[in-house]
Amino acid sequence: MFAPGATISDDILDIGTRRFDEDKRRSMTSTGGTAALCPPSLVFGDPTAFDIPNVSDPAQFCRNNFASVSGNKDAHQTLKFAKGTTTLAFKFNEGIIVSVDSRSTMGAYIASGTVQKVIEINPFLLGTMAGGAADCSFWERQLGTQCRMYELRNRKRISVAAASKLLANTMNSYKGYGLSMGTMVTGWDETGPQLYYVDNDGTRLKGNMFSVGSGSTYAYGVLDVYYRPDLTVDEAIDLGKRAIYHATYRDACSGGINNLYHVTKEGWKKIHAIDVNDMHYEFMEEKKNAMSS
Repeated sequence: MFAPGATISDDILDIGTRRFDEDKRRSMTSTGGTAALCPPSLVFGDPTAFDIPNVSDPAQFCRNNFASVSGNKDAHQTLKFAKGTTTLAFKFNEGIIVSVDSRSTMGAYIASGTVQKVIEINPFLLGTMAGGAADCSFWERQLGTQCRMYELRNRKRISVAAASKLLANTMNSYKGYGLSMGTMVTGWDETGPQLYYVDNDGTRLKGNMFSVGSGSTYAYGVLDVYYRPDLTVDEAIDLGKRAIYHATYRDACSGGINNLYHVTKEGWKKIHAIDVNDMHYEFMEEKKNAMSS
């Protein structure tokens, strides 16, 4: 058992690493006991602390029971994170469109239909959520803090490239800890509109169009057909809207509300929040009229 009233230390971040295993062996050799299997100090319920399993070897317990600890491979763990979402963003001549759904799922169970999957980092910078909701929300909000600190220190707004690099560096430092993130960082800076993809492995890609999530293949099918750099604002909004609708129609893990943003040199603006059920009847009526004419 952990000592009552103890506080968590930095040693928690070493669990599962080579350094932790070496320290554990040294401690067991010197004391002849098994106390070193647990971190030296911990308190449960502290909002500023990480809770770990109250077992003799937390690292081994996580390896045996949580699939994310083993990366992408299936090691037959008890708990497997079944996630689903559809997020997309693309650049065009008039700015950037960011369009997402709002469904949060745990396998076949719909946990929420009103998740805000666009993180408003600052008035010129947006991030999207795909993967683990807690991971994406926490680390992108922490990115917002880093961006604000940069502004205070340098008296200028951070670039999109620098913001995405900060997030990628953070993800790289936590690589192998079981995080689940597939995010896009986008916005407008002094170089113009910028769009980056960052994931939990520390991968960072620059591009003109990305879609992330279980419904991304369906969204890409629509985007690949209708995307053009010279789209008008109305055409771009309609494309973002249709791509999310078709993804939610085919992917059971995507759905809810379509939240769509338009980013320009004046900053981002939220265009609409439309129930995908309403879009379904709108597009079905449009298809019916087209077939009858």
